Amino acid sequence: MRKDLHFRLERISAWCGFVLLLGFAVAFSVGHLITPMDPTTNAQGVVEFLTDHQTGILACAAIMVLVVPFEYPFVVVTSMQMRRIEGGWGLLSMVQLLTGVVAPIGFFFPIAILAAAAYRPESHSPDVLYAMSDIYWLMLVGNACIFVLQVWSIGYAALVDNRAKPVFPRWFGYLNLVLGVLLIPGAFVFLTKTGPFAWNGLLANVLPTVVYFIWKIATPIVLLRAVKSEEEEAAAEEAAPSELAST
Repeated sequence: MRKDLHFRLERISAWCGFVLLLGFAVAFSVGHLITPMDPTTNAQGVVEFLTDHQTGILACAAIMVLVVPFEYPFVVVTSMQMRRIEGGWGLLSMVQLLTGVVAPIGFFFPIAILAAAAYRPESHSPDVLYAMSDIYWLMLVGNACIFVLQVWSIGYAALVDNRAKPVFPRWFGYLNLVLGVLLIPGAFVFLTKTGPFAWNGLLANVLPTVVYFIWKIATPIVLLRAVKSEEEEAAAEEAAPSELAST
């Protein structure tokens, strides 16, 4: 592959992060799912929510189906940049790649379950719809902690990079470590219905969501800069032999 095409594909993959951010924001807004439902809402309240927002929830699922695949090139280019730090495929780049491959499932499966509940709410008992709504929120918020190793691997790679011009800035490394810590409380949504560890709580949902959106803005920017530096290094390496030959 021509090097110019290689770097163009890497830049496109980095831009996929912005596509994901915009797609997620639109999907959850349309579905009225940005603000989590109160875990203490009764079955009738859940049925009313699904009925009132049926079209929005189904549209949210359709948008997610279209947007989620963009996660794959985004994850791959992240690991490709991490390879530069490790000098080839290593533990950190592989951990990020493998955990990143699972990431789309963590978004799409929960919304698919909620869409199934909203698809024919009149055909199911309130108890069934109640359980499906619980599954959605518990999976969406509770499974977030699975990706702790993904962001920690990125953060650690940024902090141990001893190159003269690091691939990732150090502040980005700390951002990933902080996000990883904030994802951990999501594991406790299975144990409580109220308070900061509930699926709508400050620690399990609000803070992780805010930092995740900051991360989703920062990461494509950092990746685009990393691709640019890689391109400059490649150009310098190509120029070096010709300079030696001329001397």
